[in-house]
Amino acid sequence: MAYITSRPTALAHGATLPRLALATLCAALATPLHAFEVSDPFAIRALTPTRPALTISGELQRMPCQALPADAVYGILEVVDLALCKNPTTREAWSYARVQAAQVGLAQSDFLPTVDGQVAASRIRADSRSTTQRNASLTLSWLLFDFGARSANLEVATQLFNAAVSTLDSTVQSVFLGALQAYYNVQAARAAVTAALESERASRESLSAAEVRYRVGTGTPADRLQAQTAWSQTTLFRIRAEGVLRNSLGRLANIMGLDANQPLQLDDIQASAPDASFEGDVATLIAEARERRPELKAAEAELKAAQSGVAYARAAGLPTLSLNAGPRWEDIGGASANARSIGLIVNLPLFSGFNTTYNVRAAEARTDVQSARRDNVRQQVALDVWEAYQNLSTATQTIRTTLDLLASAEQSERVALGRYKAGVGNILDVLNAQSALANARLQRIQAMLDWQVSRATLARAVGALDSRLLFQTNGGKKASNR
Repeated sequence: MAYITSRPTALAHGATLPRLALATLCAALATPLHAFEVSDPFAIRALTPTRPALTISGELQRMPCQALPADAVYGILEVVDLALCKNPTTREAWSYARVQAAQVGLAQSDFLPTVDGQVAASRIRADSRSTTQRNASLTLSWLLFDFGARSANLEVATQLFNAAVSTLDSTVQSVFLGALQAYYNVQAARAAVTAALESERASRESLSAAEVRYRVGTGTPADRLQAQTAWSQTTLFRIRAEGVLRNSLGRLANIMGLDANQPLQLDDIQASAPDASFEGDVATLIAEARERRPELKAAEAELKAAQSGVAYARAAGLPTLSLNAGPRWEDIGGASANARSIGLIVNLPLFSGFNTTYNVRAAEARTDVQSARRDNVRQQVALDVWEAYQNLSTATQTIRTTLDLLASAEQSERVALGRYKAGVGNILDVLNAQSALANARLQRIQAMLDWQVSRATLARAVGALDSRLLFQTNGGKKASNR
């Protein structure tokens, strides 16, 4: 029920209400826009996650998030730090989380009243007579009851925000792992170039030995040609290895948020023996992963948002109760009128063409979709942990075997070359031994790379990839360039 009072008065005597309305409107218009932009009445900024950056575990310290000077040496800490800070993927996920945080504030604002102001002036001409019409009004609108539609909408926004935060965590860990992989790929490429240079040097030494034996008459032209061919092949391998290194450096710069042509100098990683700290019950690791993996948390939050969407779709088709109130002033041809109104408005949706029915059905179907996606992520988490665990187990065994392989290949190459120089061996034995040594070096490098990456991949699969792994890799040392 609403009641309205109207009292026509002369303009000179009834100016209080229009002046109040005009003053209120002018004050609202005069308020700087940035004052509204910086306000945060619902404390949404406290919910918003901080910008991704590498946080040192156990310390209230963050890396500076900036590139080093051109001649500086990058360690693994600096590489991961820049990747998290500057990679557009993390920035995109962080910005989306901020968008969803603002959506939570928007859903909360639906519980508050709104005040609208209007000022209008017009000139009316009829039958050669002109009349000026002016009016001003303030209207307060407040939705009082809606059968839980706003609460359901707020729950949807909250769960979508939770999903966005979990997605941000997942993105950060993915970029973290990508930076580690790129870093170790560069280190492996550097080691491969060093191994190729060693093979090239050994082949050049074999060629020199073959030429000496040919000049003194104890060698054959075939030996010299075979040695020349082997040396050319090792030179080709070295050139290709250098090309792989340059491409690896470009990919590393890219994931760090830098241009691919950015010159990078990396530190030398310390040789480390594989540890067995990862070994344990796979079922326990899977259970831990299902508690920690941000992808599963995001899927759970999206499912809850879909379930709240069903409640919102149902409530949207139910009646609402609103409060409307406000003053109004109008002047027509010198005669003015003031009015004040307050009332309750009940909105009764009688028929909407079955809109509500199908909105509810669609919301229920989306719930089933999100439930299936959640279950799929749950199964994928178990598979990720299983594969990462098996890959790390294999890498650990491989790295121990390649150490023995490299030692025996180095001994075999030394013996074969010594026998050939002494005139009791043949060039084929030397070349075969050098080829086996080159393969052993590459397998050793690849095994080290696989072990480092597999260890990080298992941590990512469990959802526990953080700076602690970097300190283990870095020998417990902090970044030296900071």
